[in-house]
Amino acid sequence: MKSRILSYVLAFAAVLALSIPIDAYAQKVHRVAIHVDDSDPMRQNMALNNALNVSNFYEKKGEKVIIEVVAYGPGLMMLRMDKSKVKDRIAKMSLEMPNLSFAACGNTLNGMAKKEGKMPVLVAEAKNVPSGVVRLIELQEKGYAYIRP
Repeated sequence: MKSRILSYVLAFAAVLALSIPIDAYAQKVHRVAIHVDDSDPMRQNMALNNALNVSNFYEKKGEKVIIEVVAYGPGLMMLRMDKSKVKDRIAKMSLEMPNLSFAACGNTLNGMAKKEGKMPVLVAEAKNVPSGVVRLIELQEKGYAYIRP
């Protein structure tokens, strides 16, 4: 009786294994969160270099990677249309890298709006998230590797 049950379990496991495409095993998806909290364009460019290098590395290996740059505090300057020194590079990279996204901290944005008397305009590639720190936590909880250049 036990051997019959074991045979059924093994047969069921084999059917399940065959129903999963082989590519699912071969196509590991890497996830990377890049933290930017510095207004220095050199640091912002370093973050963008990290994104590009990681993407190129995995592309050459035939593997996928998803990259999200999360900016808050002084780092939000990289995503402001009026103050960013890297906005042209962000636009170019976004066109060339569909696996790259940008998150702007809503807390920082609201603080800037209060101080300046108007809501700053973000580059088109940025999405507003409620909190940059919370976004980094959420991404890490989803298995994203955390990078702080």
